Amino acid sequence: MSTAEELQVANYGVGGQYEPHFDFGRKDEPDAFKELGTGNRIATWLFYGTAVFWYNLFESGEGDYSTRHAACPVLVGSKWVSNKWIHERGQEFRRPCKLSELE
Repeated sequence: MSTAEELQVANYGVGGQYEPHFDFGRKDEPDAFKELGTGNRIATWLFYGTAVFWYNLFESGEGDYSTRHAACPVLVGSKWVSNKWIHERGQEFRRPCKLSELE
């Protein structure tokens, strides 16, 4: 977790939403997280009253395009969410890479 980004907290008011996106840097944006020096975002932990965790990358390091997600518009009140993005560096021995692209 030493290479994870700081916890981010967001509040969505009425009409607040987030368009469909991926949390990992794709091949067409090779420098997405270069300034951090921690590699790509290997996993996401999203809190919104409960928590959801998913891997953004296969063990090969390739992006998992089934992780595309969004935030639906708030219709009444507000919604609080927070997330933690975990990066590749520092995870080498916890989740070793595989040779097959889709493992």
